[in-house]
Amino acid sequence: MTAEPITAHSSRWPVPPQDGYTVDDLFTLPDLPPHTELLDGSLVFVSPQRDFHGTVIDLLVSGLRHTAPRDVKIRREMTVVLDRRNGPEPDISVVRAEAVTGRELTRFQAADVLLAVEGVSPDSEARDRDAKPQKYAAAGIPNFWLVEMAGTDQHPVVRVYELDPLSKAYALTGIHHDRLKTGVPFPIDIDITLDALDRL
Repeated sequence: MTAEPITAHSSRWPVPPQDGYTVDDLFTLPDLPPHTELLDGSLVFVSPQRDFHGTVIDLLVSGLRHTAPRDVKIRREMTVVLDRRNGPEPDISVVRAEAVTGRELTRFQAADVLLAVEGVSPDSEARDRDAKPQKYAAAGIPNFWLVEMAGTDQHPVVRVYELDPLSKAYALTGIHHDRLKTGVPFPIDIDITLDALDRL
């Protein structure tokens, strides 16, 4: 009996260009893992998510779709093109309905996004809390939500931000623990209690 020779792993990581990647690269590089993002010209690979993250995002998507007017659409994990070197993928995007141009669509332009939602994950805390909100604000996305797990009971907390058009920065307009109720980008009222989360 002879042993098979051990060969090196056949896949190769892409070597970044000197000036970094562009959004066009994000969509043309072969074999990128699902949900790869582009931030400042660098590819960001997403780690597996915790159950809390997926479940709270499902809860919010369901609540948003329940109250959304016909002129908007709710989408999960779609790239939003902010500029040539930035294509993040919010957990949820509320977009203008006319931006949904077909089933083959892979990205939205920042101008079509009314709300970006990020669920904080252990591997992406700095990106979700600092880098992405700053980039969304600079691109003119009018509303941003940051979703986290809080307390010993691990309940959802949603921080709601609205863009100040003069400073091009987000201002906190509310911190929601049990019920997420706001009037922008449209009237929203979502039960975000642990009971609502556990029903999913």
